Amino acid sequence: MASDKVGSPGLSEQPRNPGRRRAIDWLLGSWFVGVCGAVVYPVTRYLVPPEITEAPTLSVKAGTASTLAPNTARLVPFGQTPAIVVRLKTGELRAFSGTCTHLSCTVQFRPDLEHIWCACHNGHYDLTGRNIAGPPPRPLDAYEANVQDDEIVISRRT
Repeated sequence: MASDKVGSPGLSEQPRNPGRRRAIDWLLGSWFVGVCGAVVYPVTRYLVPPEITEAPTLSVKAGTASTLAPNTARLVPFGQTPAIVVRLKTGELRAFSGTCTHLSCTVQFRPDLEHIWCACHNGHYDLTGRNIAGPPPRPLDAYEANVQDDEIVISRRT
């Protein structure tokens, strides 16, 4: 009777208590999900930066007025975006957002065309900031430009 082995279950035999086995599997699975969550959550919080709102920039100095010749312009940082200050042929100063309203490319002043131009997709704005050609969907945001003690000060319109 060599085929009778006492105490060693065969491959075809089922465990004695399937309910206990399911409970242990559930507990181990829950533990594993908890450990994964405890590892993934802090890593995700570390990799994704929190949203920090920037305090709005209300005004900036854009250099001396005497160095900005007629029919020229100057780009200046205005918070996280640039602004463009244009001195018209008449000497009047105008300031606008320096980013195109199409895809936020930086605009530039073209003295030969006497308007503001976006090189990315050939967008054109007149000297009032209104879009006149190309793909820009809306005008440039206009800012106030004032001169105080030969210093150009750009501020948001309220």
